Amino acid sequence: MTDESVVAPMKFHVYLVSDATGETIHSVARASLAQFEGIEPIEHNWTLIRTPGQIDKMLEDVERNPGVVMFTVVNETLRAAVLEGCRRLQVPCIAVLDPVIASLATFLGVKAHGQPGRQHIMDAEYFGRIDAMTFALHHDDGQSAHGLKDADIVLVGVSRTSKTPTCIYLANRGIKAGNVPIVPGVPLPPELTALRNRPGEPFVVGLTKDPARLVQVRRNRLQMLSQDPNTEYVDLEAVREEVTAARKLYAKYNWPVIDVTRRSIEESAAAILQLHERRGLQGDG
Repeated sequence: MTDESVVAPMKFHVYLVSDATGETIHSVARASLAQFEGIEPIEHNWTLIRTPGQIDKMLEDVERNPGVVMFTVVNETLRAAVLEGCRRLQVPCIAVLDPVIASLATFLGVKAHGQPGRQHIMDAEYFGRIDAMTFALHHDDGQSAHGLKDADIVLVGVSRTSKTPTCIYLANRGIKAGNVPIVPGVPLPPELTALRNRPGEPFVVGLTKDPARLVQVRRNRLQMLSQDPNTEYVDLEAVREEVTAARKLYAKYNWPVIDVTRRSIEESAAAILQLHERRGLQGDG
C-alpha cells in the first residue's frame, strides 16, 4: 500500500558550465540548490570550456534536455555565445560570478582580467596549501608529535570527533593542522601538553561530541570494518566517561573546546578559525 501523501521530488536538468575545473560553479550550485526541498537536479557538467565548438556541443545538450544553465565563463566571446544560445533556446541562464566581479570592479576602480582559471595559478598561496596538506598527512592521528611545534593549529579529541577531515579542510585553506587522539589509558605526548596557546605557539583546540552520537558513529565504523561491536569502544557509559575525561584535559591545559555534534566539517573549521583569529587579536593587544 502506497502513501499518496508522499510527493515525488521534482526532477530538472541543471547545466554547470565552467572554463576551469568547475570547482567554483559546483560549490555555488550545491549551496543554492540546498535551499530548496522536494527537488532532484540532474547535473550536466561542462568544464574546461575554452572554444566556441565546446559551447555549441553544450547548447546541443541543453536543446535535447532543457534546463537551467549556470556558468562561470569569463572570456567575453564565449560568454556571449552562452548567453545568446540560452536566449535562443529560451532557457534560464545564470552568470553566477557577474554580480561579485562587477561589485568588486566598481569598488576597486579597476577592470577584471577575464582570464579563465586565474584562481588556480600556481602562486605562493597554492604552494602554501600543498605544504599544509603534506603537514596534515604527516601529523595525522598523533604521528610525528615532535613536529607539532611547527603547526598553526592542533586538534585534540577522542576517536571519531572528525579530527582528520577537519585538518584536511584547514589544509585546503593553507593552514598547517595536526591532530592527536585521546585514547583511554594512553598519556598525551609531551610535545602536545607543553603547548599552552601562548602567542606564537600552535593553537590547540579540543573537540567533543555527544556520547550517544559518538556511539552511533563508532558502531557504524566497526560494522564497516567487520569488527566485534561488543566492546567498551561503543559502550555508552564508557564513552560518557571518555568524553568527560577529555573535557577535564582541555580544562587542565586551558584549551578551548568546540562541540562538533551538530556541526559539519566546514562549520567546525569556521569555528576553529574564529577562535584562532581571536587568540591572535588578544596577542596583538
